[in-house]
Amino acid sequence: MIIDAKDTILGRLSSFVAKQVLLGNDVDVINCEEAVVSGKRQDLLGNYISRMHRKAPGKGPYFYRRPDMFVRRTIRGMLPFERSRGREAFKRIKCHVGVPENLKSGKPWKIDNASSEKIVSTDYLKVREICRAASGK
Repeated sequence: MIIDAKDTILGRLSSFVAKQVLLGNDVDVINCEEAVVSGKRQDLLGNYISRMHRKAPGKGPYFYRRPDMFVRRTIRGMLPFERSRGREAFKRIKCHVGVPENLKSGKPWKIDNASSEKIVSTDYLKVREICRAASGK
């Protein structure tokens, strides 16, 4: 199953993908950098950056700065990862920045109820912008 994350709310995308992998489907998520997180820019960036700098140097938890790994970690939060069932399901998730050559021939799914058009306010940020700000580039 190929899912296009472009202009999709990250939380709804994550819960849908988590449900699919728990049912036994292999899922490829493409265009991870185009997923959106709703909220005001200053609040979102302040939250993510402060969480990254709370830890002691050299000790976890570590936060991903690559958009594909950022989305994959968000999906992991929707899985029962402490159990073997959740860890096995997590192995069936592949996240990609852009569209890889081997997936261009397949038809990607769009999740209907997860579109960014459902956000009432215009305050949202793309995962690409969050990762770019968190990495300091």
